[in-house]
Amino acid sequence: MQKDQLLTRRRALLTGAATLGAAGVAAALAPGAAHRAAPPAPPAAGAQAARRPLSPSEYRLSPLTGYGPPRSTTARTPVRKEPLLRVSGRGRTMVLTFDDGPDPRYTPHILDTLARYDVRAMFFVCGEMATEHRDLLARMADEGHVVGNHTWTHPLLTRLSRRRIRAEMERTCDIIEKAYGERPEWFRAPYGAWNRAAFQLGAELGMEPMAWTVDTLDWTTPGTDTIVERVEHGAAPGVVVLSHDAGGDRSQSVRALRDYLPELLDSGYHVTVPRRQYL
Repeated sequence: MQKDQLLTRRRALLTGAATLGAAGVAAALAPGAAHRAAPPAPPAAGAQAARRPLSPSEYRLSPLTGYGPPRSTTARTPVRKEPLLRVSGRGRTMVLTFDDGPDPRYTPHILDTLARYDVRAMFFVCGEMATEHRDLLARMADEGHVVGNHTWTHPLLTRLSRRRIRAEMERTCDIIEKAYGERPEWFRAPYGAWNRAAFQLGAELGMEPMAWTVDTLDWTTPGTDTIVERVEHGAAPGVVVLSHDAGGDRSQSVRALRDYLPELLDSGYHVTVPRRQYL
């Protein structure tokens, strides 16, 4: 009963929303880059956003509109050779993503800030964290956020057998379905370390691979102002921003979101989430 109610609430929240077709982002493929495995360096930067105040958009909660034909219920997820780095969409759209959670010390604060500005984000969760904090995944479902698969224990996939990789992915898919109400449609490899098995197994489980365009490097705790600067300097249409809501002290990430999110919105950005389209 609880699961049915959760699904009903989620479907009602997303009714009528435009969705992102996988074909719409295929042209935006580019190699992903590892995070936490590489030494701190300036994040990938897009064009600097033009600063012009804009009233809050009533469409902030709408998922990105994709291009290309809709996917049928029987269509298989394509096996890609590279992860998606950007998203396509009309206008100045951006996607905020948070990895490694959920963590009861930081994730609720991030959700509070997103709710304050009526913005959706993506959370790539680890199964061992999700199983301990299912209530946070339920809240993400209720508030319209997208939950992706970030494996069970956050291992380096390039050092695992196919059987181990599948187990890491599949266990996390199962717990997400139980707590969130739907199986995940997106997967992100820990450390950004992709290999053929990760792409193939992710596709078999119905997930598209997503990396990022702008890395805040917040896991290095560089300071709130530095995180804000990296997001604002990297802001550009279609970028995907990587941050974390677990895996260490994420208080700087929490404070940074409170600073840069209203700035992005006032600059005319439509901060939302991608959704794959099915009929």
